[in-house]
Amino acid sequence: MTQAGKRNAEDVPELSTAQKSALRRDVTAIAARTREFLPNEYVVDGDVHQGVAGPQARVAVQPPIGDPVSAGFTPEVEDVDLDEPFIDVDEQAEVARGLAASAAFQVKQALQGSVTPTAR
Repeated sequence: MTQAGKRNAEDVPELSTAQKSALRRDVTAIAARTREFLPNEYVVDGDVHQGVAGPQARVAVQPPIGDPVSAGFTPEVEDVDLDEPFIDVDEQAEVARGLAASAAFQVKQALQGSVTPTAR
């Protein structure tokens, strides 16, 4: 019996230790690639945790000023091949570029109007 608004524990997928390691490897790769696009003032981090709906992964960027940006993933646990990445390599690159661009845009938005242009 399950309470209203709650999920049955058997319905929530969980990752094995090997699967968590594989997902963590992919998240770390995205974070590392994102760091390559940004100066050192930006803080980039990733994590893998068990959420209410199952495993969750996230990569986040905190710009020096402005709001943080993040990308979240809910991996499919079924039919996982541990030799293949959870997150496709091309998608990892796209996410890294998108996070870096979004973080840079946050800085631009935060500075808008407070910096005098040096040239026209």
